[in-house]
Amino acid sequence: MPVSVFDIFKIGIGSSSSHTVGPMTAARRFALSLADKQLLPAVQRLQVDLFGSLALTGQGHGTDRAIILGLLGESPDTVDPDAMPLMLEQVRASASLSILGRQAIAFAEKSDLVLHRREELPRHPNGLRITAFGADGQPIDRETYYSVGGGFVVTESEFDRSADVSEELPFPYHSATELLDIGRNQQMSIAAIARANEEARRSPAEVDAGLTRIWQAMQDCVQRGLAMDGSLPGGLGLQRRARQHLLALEAGKQERHAELLNPLAALQWVNAVAFAVAEENAAGGRVVTAPTNGAAGVIPAVIHYLARFASETGQTEIFNFLLVAGAIGSLYKENASISGAAVGCQGEIGVACSMAAGGLAAALGGSNAQLENAAEIGMEHHLGLTCDPIGGLVQVPCIERNAIAATTAINACLIALRGDGRHLVSLDKVIATMRQTGADMQAKYKETSLGGLAVNLVEC
Repeated sequence: MPVSVFDIFKIGIGSSSSHTVGPMTAARRFALSLADKQLLPAVQRLQVDLFGSLALTGQGHGTDRAIILGLLGESPDTVDPDAMPLMLEQVRASASLSILGRQAIAFAEKSDLVLHRREELPRHPNGLRITAFGADGQPIDRETYYSVGGGFVVTESEFDRSADVSEELPFPYHSATELLDIGRNQQMSIAAIARANEEARRSPAEVDAGLTRIWQAMQDCVQRGLAMDGSLPGGLGLQRRARQHLLALEAGKQERHAELLNPLAALQWVNAVAFAVAEENAAGGRVVTAPTNGAAGVIPAVIHYLARFASETGQTEIFNFLLVAGAIGSLYKENASISGAAVGCQGEIGVACSMAAGGLAAALGGSNAQLENAAEIGMEHHLGLTCDPIGGLVQVPCIERNAIAATTAINACLIALRGDGRHLVSLDKVIATMRQTGADMQAKYKETSLGGLAVNLVEC
């Protein structure tokens, strides 16, 4: 069943949808459940156990900070990124926190936030367990959560019954083949099918308002990222480059042979925008998960390319882009994974590239078959991409990958639009191949920072 576009695109904070947005959501859910069960006054201590990838790269990704903020009652889509450092400093300095701002307890990270680096929970590599203890030291409540990619969080019981959950949608589908069949039989574009399904969940005005909010959040992130200088947090000393890309692009307009640079102007602009978003994500700023935080720069860069360089681009084209990209992302969510910890970076950057290619093809007037082809091309050339962030930070190679994938998405779209939609490998086949490749990939290449670039960086 297709996931809503508003679940594929979430407004949150950096640096990781799986390791920051998901754990913050899980911690807040646990705190709210204690209140709902009227257990909050009895809680004297909390222990959070992180497993697998959350334990291995969580500190670099900000999982520890996200857990604390979630227990305080903060939500990824509303927390003020500028206020976060002070909130965290107060908790750490006092070795205490107030659950939902209502129940003060002692909280020492070294003992109450436990990293199980050699242990993985059975359902997913991103697992965490939260336990509440009473005055006698005995557990009074406990829940296990899985952060399954893109900010999605499920409990143990929800994992079991997720396959049984269904909605009454006018055009349900489980594969790209079914989606194309609906379009053919109903004489509808994929954008129209996606909109009809969204309007079965909420009013047309609410759909438009939601899409406007997503697009505005992307623009705000780009604007902030292009204005910022300095180094990114985390210890690598990596310098922000988005503003320098933009300044170089603007300076190029004044050069003697500027006309020779014109064919590359669009590419340089795409790079600047992708860097801007990816750097904001790395700095813990507000981004749109698309479909993950590690790949959050791809789709904004391609939409900005559309808005800046394609003639007659307006709200309709941008909304169609988002609706189609969301439909494509839903196919990966249902039939494979959008979690780097589960299938490597092909599930993040690769999926974002596929979504962006299909969305751009739709916005440029491509047929259903052409945009399915564009989405397939976008993923086909990311198969096997590993997730190996240096230092567990969403910086190297993650930031540059956003720019590379954005330009690949544009080229995938252009290739598809030059054809008639007929091609050898279907989108369904490439999604199945991505899932199988991820299953075969060694764990050290799947967001553990135990292999690849993460261990081969030469220290000078």
